[in-house]
Parts: sequence; C-alpha cells; structure tokens
Amino acid sequence: MKSGLRFAQALLAAIIVFCVAQPALAQQNRGHVYLLRGLANVFSLGMDDLAAKMNARGIPATVHEYGQWQQLADAAAAESRATGNSPIVIVGHSLGADAAIEMAERLTALGVPPKLVVTFDPVGVTQVGPSLGYFVNYYQSNNGYGKRLTAARGFRGNIVNRNLDAIGSIDHFNIEKSPRLHEEVMAQVRSITNKPKPKPKPAAPAAPAAPAAPAPAADPSVPGTQAAARPGAPG
Repeated sequence: MKSGLRFAQALLAAIIVFCVAQPALAQQNRGHVYLLRGLANVFSLGMDDLAAKMNARGIPATVHEYGQWQQLADAAAAESRATGNSPIVIVGHSLGADAAIEMAERLTALGVPPKLVVTFDPVGVTQVGPSLGYFVNYYQSNNGYGKRLTAARGFRGNIVNRNLDAIGSIDHFNIEKSPRLHEEVMAQVRSITNKPKPKPKPAAPAAPAAPAAPAPAADPSVPGTQAAARPGAPG
C-alpha cells in the first residue's frame, strides 16, 4: 500500500512538472529525465540534488524508487508518444542503476527506446540486453560494489564505461553526489533534450525582369516621325 501511494505521489509530481514545463516542451521538445534511487530509497539522495539542478535549468526531471521501473517505463512511453516522441533519459544509482538498464530494455520493447541512460555504480545488472540508446556508466571496480557494463545479445546502442578507480574521494555511497559528475551528466542531457529550432527556408530567388518591349517602328505616313536606325546602319 505504501509503495502504491509513493508511486501515485511521484506520478502526480511528474504531471505537475510536465504541466509547468509544457510551453518549453512544445517549443524545444525537452523530454523527461527519470532518476532512480538505490537501496531503501535513502542512499541515493544525489539523485534528488541532480534532479533539482535539472529542473532549475528548465529540464523536466523526477526522482523515483528503483522498484517502480516497470510502471515508470509504461508511463514514460505514453508521455513520450503524447508529446511528439519527446526524448526519454534515465539516470540511476546502485540498484537504481540496475533498474535503469531494465527500464531501458522495457522501453525499447514498447517501441519508445530511451535516448540516454546514465548509471552510477551498477551492482547486479552488468549486461545490457535488447535495447537502444546511449549508455554512460560511471563506476569503480575497487569499491566492492560497482561494475563495468557490457553488451549482451540484442543490444543495438552504445556503451561508454568511465572507470573512476583513481579518484579516492569517491566511493559507492557518494559517487552519485559528485558535483563534477553532475555537470557532465547535465551536459549530456542538454545535448539530447535541447532540440535546435529549424533553420528558416531560404527566400525564393526573384523572378527575372521581363525584357523591354521593342520600340514601335515609325509610321512613314505620319508627318514628323522617323524610323529608328538599325545598329551598324548609317544614321
């Protein structure tokens, strides 16, 4: 019951964000970013911070519990179709990263694949199955949790793994809170969701001017008139 109530509240928040951002969606096709928290819904509060930054910059973003990925995929597909196939972006941390991969596969099966999927330290799902989209995985192989992503059979997208083992100030429990990584993710999201305005069509070339009508020949029967001299003829 509590999970259903939280999901209803999350969907209501998403609808409010969507309605507020409707003019921007209509003009720039900004889409929707779905951020998924990890275990117990309390260890991934960097997702909330990232969502707040996105919304402040005009990118509609909502935060959800990782266990809601199936319902979110269905809702995201319906919203995208209703807004002219607006782009879908998924961001997840830990178990939320695992769920982001599963959500991407479901969206692809529904015919509305995500444009971008960002994962922070996935822990269980390490292979991306039948899916489209651009996947960026921030992970550490030396923190006891994070995993590298690989493509499984049926994957038709792109995967970029960013190994952060050398950054000692980052671990599994704060990787999704890094301001630097937030800036990188937002830059990636803007490149997907900021649809450029179509260039105006060039003006049609002006029609060539009609040639001037030749001067009428002089009428010798009319006094005071003289025939025009032909070029090269004596005048």
